[in-house]
Amino acid sequence: MTTVISKPADGGAVPPAPRRTKKLPGWSKGLIWVAAVIAALSAASYMTGVAQLTATGTIQTALVLAIPILLAALGGLWAERAGVINIGLEGMMIMGTWGAAWAGYQWGPWAALVAAAIFGALGGLVHAIATVTFGVNHIVSGVAINLLGAGLTKYLSTLLFQPVSNNPRESPPVPKFDTYSAQPLSDWLGDLEDMQRVGLSDVAGVLRGLVTGVSPLTMLALLLVPVSYLVLWRSRFGLRLRSCGENPVAAESLGVNVYLHKYAAVIISGAFAGVGGAALVLTPGGHPGYLEGQTGGRGYIGLAAMIFGNWRPTGLLGGSALFGYADGLQLRSGGSTVMALFYAAVLVLFAAAVALVFTRKYFAAGLTLVGAAVLYLVYWSVDEMPSQLSTYLPHMVTLVVLAVAAQRLRPPAANGEEYRRGRGH
Repeated sequence: MTTVISKPADGGAVPPAPRRTKKLPGWSKGLIWVAAVIAALSAASYMTGVAQLTATGTIQTALVLAIPILLAALGGLWAERAGVINIGLEGMMIMGTWGAAWAGYQWGPWAALVAAAIFGALGGLVHAIATVTFGVNHIVSGVAINLLGAGLTKYLSTLLFQPVSNNPRESPPVPKFDTYSAQPLSDWLGDLEDMQRVGLSDVAGVLRGLVTGVSPLTMLALLLVPVSYLVLWRSRFGLRLRSCGENPVAAESLGVNVYLHKYAAVIISGAFAGVGGAALVLTPGGHPGYLEGQTGGRGYIGLAAMIFGNWRPTGLLGGSALFGYADGLQLRSGGSTVMALFYAAVLVLFAAAVALVFTRKYFAAGLTLVGAAVLYLVYWSVDEMPSQLSTYLPHMVTLVVLAVAAQRLRPPAANGEEYRRGRGH
């Protein structure tokens, strides 16, 4: 078989076919970002003399605080991939904290985990009935779930916890999960960290924080990230579920039971959020049990982590790590260390601006340099961030990250839209 190449009518040369450049896979881009962030933290730690940026204790605290956010973000991912906006993650987390404390006090941490998933799933069921069956606005229903979760747990705490703890706002102490460390790897990494070598000790501190004092709940939460990816992107059920969030009418025409998949997604979403609430109760080193207001807006931050991750499991993992790290840094080290984080952010923004120049995105590079200059001015003029502001560092990071990431977001096409069987657009 011969291939005939036609010549242009004017007799000119045939233009060469454009070369196809191979794109890096998503996981490799993630590894590049991780390496860049660790390099920036290492450089900032060396230049500012603040070793806490990459210390084992900081990473351990960040991991513990990131897990509830990660589970809430996974819950949001499941719901919104099916086309249902779940603002009610906060209320489902609250219900999960109460369920975990109630069952954990009587039967131990594993029973607490199951009860938290059930209580969160019940909140998801209510949200699904309101939005999928009755067509209630998703935002309105989510806000109502948040109010319902807070009010219901307050009533149940007064009814069941007050006679035992003598306080309607908290439960009696709940048994926690044991923690495990990877020995002798942890000791070897500790020796490297104590050497205080630039770069090497920073990497050792980060790795040691990830393999020391890890609870089974942390392992389960991290495992749910690849499991969610495999189910949603590599299974028939996941393909049908995601089609309900992209074009439910087309999915219906192909025989997909859209109502069933939306219900399943929102109930699973609630279960994940409930387990995220259980992480606040069952994590060693935290509050002894349930405490009113314990979630502290982590359901909303989890929703922000999901959006930052562009509705992808690996992306929301990075967002959860970022918010957990910011929260853990201010809790463990205080305002002076937070200012060192500003210095690291300046380095990251400067590197991003250089990369944008090489890709000829000069306007974006200029804006990035302006942001870096503003952050450096803040770092240079303020010695220590006031405690009143550092407490809300995760929330400020949430706003900044969402503002920066807003231009590249691609939510499911039919997310938040009302669906009725047999009706086209």
